[in-house]
Amino acid sequence: MKENDVRCSFCGKSKEDDGIELLISGISAHICNNCAQQADSIVKEDAAVRKAEGKTKDLVLLKPQEILTHLEQYIIGQDEAKKVLSVAVYNHYKRLNYQVSDDEIEIEKSNVIMVGETGTGKTLLAKTIAKLLNVPFTIADATVLTEAGYVGEDVESILSKLLQSADYDVALAERGIVFIDEIDKVARKSDNPSITRDVSGEGVQQAMLKLLEGSVVNVPPQGGRKHPDQKMVKIDTKDILFICGGAFDGIKQIIERRVKTQAIGFSSGDTIEFNEENILSYVNQLDVKKYGLIPELIGRFPVLTHLNPLDKVTLLRILMEPKNSLMKQYVKLFELDNIELVINDDVMDFIVDKAIDLKLGARGLRSICEAILTDAMFEAPSHDISRLEINLEYAKGKFNVSKISQLEAIVA
Repeated sequence: MKENDVRCSFCGKSKEDDGIELLISGISAHICNNCAQQADSIVKEDAAVRKAEGKTKDLVLLKPQEILTHLEQYIIGQDEAKKVLSVAVYNHYKRLNYQVSDDEIEIEKSNVIMVGETGTGKTLLAKTIAKLLNVPFTIADATVLTEAGYVGEDVESILSKLLQSADYDVALAERGIVFIDEIDKVARKSDNPSITRDVSGEGVQQAMLKLLEGSVVNVPPQGGRKHPDQKMVKIDTKDILFICGGAFDGIKQIIERRVKTQAIGFSSGDTIEFNEENILSYVNQLDVKKYGLIPELIGRFPVLTHLNPLDKVTLLRILMEPKNSLMKQYVKLFELDNIELVINDDVMDFIVDKAIDLKLGARGLRSICEAILTDAMFEAPSHDISRLEINLEYAKGKFNVSKISQLEAIVA
């Protein structure tokens, strides 16, 4: 094609026409300087509209105390974990806004490991902070990960989910938060390095190192092996905050042996207070290593915190007090049908007692509530009633005939 025949693919003008100073060539199209300027103004105008409507994900940097205050609206108890996480997240995003000065001091990120029993709020903590800061957030399950080349998901699939959460905006994804749940399930089988290949344990930990240390990773945007022909996207992980959580079942015995051994080694004049009701408060990196996480992985998680077991008082508060508490949700559901739901206090105590018996933590509260209220939610909308009161006799009757009540015998 002759140069004089080249025309803008948008307005149809050639370089010979008035006002056309430049024609930018693409693979099979061209755009003139006027159309390029108009496109730029359209993009900026659309960005301004989206920002005004709250559709953009601008980083909201809050001070640690402000983060803590927000967390307290949704999460009951776990004061130590909330404080540690607030500081770690604040320092991380403060680091993103920091430009390396003349002294060339580079601030490293503070990835976090949370140790706590199931249902104590590990996932909720990470999810609430991500929502508060308005950053891309994804939850990955470590149990489905395997070493590259084996059946299962590669570790890069973690970043695929984060990229999808950021609407495929790479720059946005590179400042997101990744919560890796069940990290304890990839612990190696013994404290010694594996002689045979451990593809779902130590192999996964080794593969995760490149994500955590801050390297450029080729990520399949549609996920792993189901789309082998897809074009890879490069993501730099140096500014992605990784938070790991796990129940670490059996770590209490490791902590107890270490603490009691240390106590024996002290002179008779020294004493060490040991709270057997909350052994996890003594957890340190040595215990996590003994459990089966490799030292290289632990070193990339400088922040280690614990979550306290939930007692009856805490579970009762979780049931009623948070901004989106379970009881407030059920009251709202009935309110949408113009029905006032009233649940007696002794029913609340019954729900909490059953959650403790089943050892499901806060996560078990919903299952018990569903068992008690399912029939009421089925029947009430079809009847002309304005008020529904749930008493203890009704709650016990519905729970005892439910499937979840059968778990009591198994747990016992």
